[in-house]
Amino acid sequence: MEQKIVLITGGSSGIGKSIGSYLVSKGLKVYGTTRNLEKYPDFKAFNLLELDVRDPKSIEVALKALIEKEGRLDILVNNAGIGITGSVEETPHEEILKAFDTNFNGPLHMAKAVLPQMRRQKSGLILNITSIAGYMGLPYRGVYSATKGALELVMEAMRMETRGFGVKITSLAPGDYATNIASGRYHAPVLENSPYEEAYSRTLTLMNEGVEQGGNPMEVAQKVWEIIKKEKPKVHYKVGSFMQKFSLILKKLLPDKVYEKLLLNHYKL
Repeated sequence: MEQKIVLITGGSSGIGKSIGSYLVSKGLKVYGTTRNLEKYPDFKAFNLLELDVRDPKSIEVALKALIEKEGRLDILVNNAGIGITGSVEETPHEEILKAFDTNFNGPLHMAKAVLPQMRRQKSGLILNITSIAGYMGLPYRGVYSATKGALELVMEAMRMETRGFGVKITSLAPGDYATNIASGRYHAPVLENSPYEEAYSRTLTLMNEGVEQGGNPMEVAQKVWEIIKKEKPKVHYKVGSFMQKFSLILKKLLPDKVYEKLLLNHYKL
């Protein structure tokens, strides 16, 4: 059986690195991406390519090098993403656009770039790492929720459009995991005398505690491996704590205002 070739965006740290390391242990050949190779001179977990998901030219160059070397690409894991917090009103719009550029446009650029190769092969898997936050509008994380929710929806459409090509598309939504996302997240500043000042400060503390107390990102890696092995992946998968996954069931079952009240209570708003 031919060794599968995997490309993971945002593979140099966090969930991406965990996924890559786990897949290497399962015998797959893994390439990760980073925007700046110079930052990782001693990285040895798997191969790293310089690629910026926001830049189609950068994607083209990296993919060309990969295909020339390996002759194929079996699996794309769209993992690169950034966090963003703040009230919708007070988040600078340029930061909102940056978040969409990485979290939505980036995975879309990648999927569009790999499809011709996968179509030629008559096989391939595009697996998008989204977020449980993408299933609900979370206070002070509304922009992040929107980027991930939009990605889920566009990939639902692309999955149906490409079903005759032998290409499989699915999305995996993790809950909170202990990674470095909080340190790299854009925080809209807590503005003195802002009407959101007290509530946003409190919510920010809760969000950061959630990441710090999150699960082991290897759980996400193991779920990715489970999905890779499936002949017919589902449209959506979730991974996270019981309560995080149960919150999605409650959202389907409860009236909107009741569910909204649960969120307000959770964030002490």
